[in-house]
Amino acid sequence: MKRISSNKENVMRMVILCISMAWTIVITAQDFNSYFTDETLRIDYSFSGNAYQQTIAMDQLNRIPHWYGKRQRLNEVPVEGNGQIIVRDHHSKEVIYRNSFSTLFQEWLSYDEAKHIQKSFENVFLVPMPKDTVDVTVVLMNNYRKEMTSMTHTVVPSDILIRKIGDHDITPYTTLQEAKDPEHCIHIAYIAEGYQEQEMDVFMNDVKIAMEALFAHEPFKKMKDRFNIVAVKAPSKESGTSEPSKGIWKNTALHSHFDTFYSDRYLTTLHLKDLHDWLAGTPYEHIIILVNSEHYGGGGILNSYNLTSTHHSRYRPVVVHEFGHSFCGLGDEYAYETEDIPMYPAEVEPWEPNLTTLKDFHQKWEDLMDEKLPVPTPAIPKNKNKVGVYEGAGYSLKGVYRPMQDCRMRTNEYPEFCPICHRALERLIDFYTK
Repeated sequence: MKRISSNKENVMRMVILCISMAWTIVITAQDFNSYFTDETLRIDYSFSGNAYQQTIAMDQLNRIPHWYGKRQRLNEVPVEGNGQIIVRDHHSKEVIYRNSFSTLFQEWLSYDEAKHIQKSFENVFLVPMPKDTVDVTVVLMNNYRKEMTSMTHTVVPSDILIRKIGDHDITPYTTLQEAKDPEHCIHIAYIAEGYQEQEMDVFMNDVKIAMEALFAHEPFKKMKDRFNIVAVKAPSKESGTSEPSKGIWKNTALHSHFDTFYSDRYLTTLHLKDLHDWLAGTPYEHIIILVNSEHYGGGGILNSYNLTSTHHSRYRPVVVHEFGHSFCGLGDEYAYETEDIPMYPAEVEPWEPNLTTLKDFHQKWEDLMDEKLPVPTPAIPKNKNKVGVYEGAGYSLKGVYRPMQDCRMRTNEYPEFCPICHRALERLIDFYTK
């Protein structure tokens, strides 16, 4: 016979349940404070090698006041990227922090040059400062989403050789927007490149234009109060940036240059330690570098940085496009007519949310298609303004597909992110701030 509980028993059960839920919430909320201090451990690495063999070396440990990254969901990554940095408690081996990234080094490995020469690239990663000894693992993946190489090293927080930076001599910066909830927000730093001291008013105006461009786009517009934004006034000795194809080399704060991988519009910096030295002591996690140049170009690398030249007529759409790369890992949806770059093998599904090779399309945007089209063959709706599967993306005319005829990640002329990119961005903002 089933016993019927009394009202008193039901009340007691509810009290116990509420206490249990409260403890669960407290424990979850204290996870960060259990393992980390409110400081940043900046780890400098050197990635080197060629198309056939790669190595990772730890260069320098740095301690910076305050932590501006995520404080919840610490062992989750919302975007796979081409690599991961994983922090484990040294004693329990539990993963207590994880983040994903992409690097110029890994991109370079897909070019023919990497078959004939070895190169090294600086890389810098930020993790929260551990209270106790941790093991840090860096994993690099290839275009087949397989591990190329990895390296694990131990960090002891009391190590006297951890360099303390960011306590003084902080680069001047201006806070342009404060987030509604400073504990659950996304920190963006705009930093000047190729602006001399007397040009900082120009830089600040360029930052204003970039902010207006970003927040004119959804979902950034409706989620604007989740972003904390500063402008960091790093002065350069010379104005502009280097253009090797023209024989122009400038002495600038970040030593940026066009002609990366011999592409005249690919604008990057290889000096990541300098970049983070300038930013030390400022509130930052995601980095937007504004380059004082009239030459068209830019570049964006997931969870590293993006650059945009500020005085070209297409500055506004390009700075938003590049932030799509560095912030969310969105892929380029255009293809080259004259050069096919084999970055996306046909037998592997890209991790980028807006690209597919149709290898595992059901994990992508099938749910947003109005018409049930015959995927895995290219599926173009009758109405070409609808979500479908359009061939030509990821720098390849054939074999890589995009979700819409056009998007901010395809052309500068299109005024918005397509529904698939919009959803990916919104999910990522929620991940960081909820």
